[in-house]
Amino acid sequence: MTERFTRRDFIAAGIAAGTAFVAGPAVAATRDSVEFTLNAAPAKTKIVGGDYPDTMAWTYNGVVPGPLIRKRQGDRLRVRVHNRLAEPTTVHFHGVRMPNAMDGVPFVTQDPIAPKNSFLYDFTLPDAGTFWYHPHSNSSEQVARGLAGPLVVEERNPIAVDRDLVWVLDDWLLDKSAAIAGGFGNPHDLSHNGRIGNTVTINGRLPGHISVRGGERIRLRLVNVANARFFALRFDGHAPKIIALDGQPVPPHAADDGTVVLAPAQRADLILDMTQPPGSRFTVSDRYYRRQPYRLVDIAYGSEKPLRSGPPDTPIALPANPLPEPKLREAARHEVVLEGGAMGGMMGGRMGGMMGGMMGGGPMGMRALAGRGLFWALNGVAMPEDMRRIEPLLTFQHGRSQILTLRNETAWDHPMHLHGHSFRVLSRNGKPEKNQPWLDTVLLHPRDRVDVAFVADNPGDWMFHCHILEHQKAGMMATVRVA
Repeated sequence: MTERFTRRDFIAAGIAAGTAFVAGPAVAATRDSVEFTLNAAPAKTKIVGGDYPDTMAWTYNGVVPGPLIRKRQGDRLRVRVHNRLAEPTTVHFHGVRMPNAMDGVPFVTQDPIAPKNSFLYDFTLPDAGTFWYHPHSNSSEQVARGLAGPLVVEERNPIAVDRDLVWVLDDWLLDKSAAIAGGFGNPHDLSHNGRIGNTVTINGRLPGHISVRGGERIRLRLVNVANARFFALRFDGHAPKIIALDGQPVPPHAADDGTVVLAPAQRADLILDMTQPPGSRFTVSDRYYRRQPYRLVDIAYGSEKPLRSGPPDTPIALPANPLPEPKLREAARHEVVLEGGAMGGMMGGRMGGMMGGMMGGGPMGMRALAGRGLFWALNGVAMPEDMRRIEPLLTFQHGRSQILTLRNETAWDHPMHLHGHSFRVLSRNGKPEKNQPWLDTVLLHPRDRVDVAFVADNPGDWMFHCHILEHQKAGMMATVRVA
């Protein structure tokens, strides 16, 4: 049995990394008329550093995370993806409201990109914000092996900051030789909390510290691309202000208890004012898993004179994106129940199938579904990841406001993601949600009941699934139709 990288190994390697921490992925500068290229291919990368060997990962353009694509709101984005892997792939631009044919879901919006083939994604970017891209083909393995990258869409008139940084947060399950461990899709990960790694990285590296200058203002864009790991970041000595969630502006506010929580696939934009004295050092720690808190990275102040004596007196509120406001009194109402998993309550269910009943399933016991690798269901339907032309779970009238009530009847957390739309989170367990933010991925804790609302203004069949990728693979996925 191959030995795995341990937490102690991780800490030692992180200390050794020191100033080797790279503060951001490579920037891909593109003009509106330029086609950008992503090559999906295996490549070696130095994740752990120190005396450990390089890790063979699956990469975009030979780097993990994939290159930062930075555009401006209203620009046209053209990305040609070349598949150099030994299996099919696609690219989904997570959180972007785009035409259905560009959504990157195999057999739903496009045929998968076969090895040695390519596909051109071409669409306009209606919203400013922080987004990301990843495969939607065998995603629980392809993302875990490194296929993910950030997409930043700048506001037409960005707020004034001294630096705009992106932290792509990820974890890796590594063995003692720093190789990616196997065991993808094992029943435990599928039915419990997913594949949790033992090595946490920022921008594909073990972080040592980030160098800052006193008095500077930083816009920090956090992107959680991990399969299943949650983050709860505490910035000692600093008071981050949250200005956007999932790419959509929110009224600037302090994080609850000073802790920024990100479920898989979620993003948060923060304003960090460097108010501490020269030469000081403070820790950013992750405390989501109470029994395993750890130091993520240090904020290290240089010895130079601060840029300014205090935080700049400039606005940090972001302009709203052009999202249609749902009309709640006229909205159609629907309910989606999340079921299954270890210690779950799905006593029977139906396996989703192709149109025309080619693989339609009648009621099945939990044991029968588990025998097919299916442990989760939405409204009693467990959907295999590789199904083609699947029947929609719900149908929405095009242009009409919708309210979805999501009920988590499982013993596990689920970040639920809707493609092609953003939605307002109205309430949680009967209480109005603070700021009622626009999100594309909403976290449901066990037994939570969450109401979300949106206008179904983007026609097509859209994926709706848990973004713990093992849960998606094991049945917690569906399509909804806007027609």
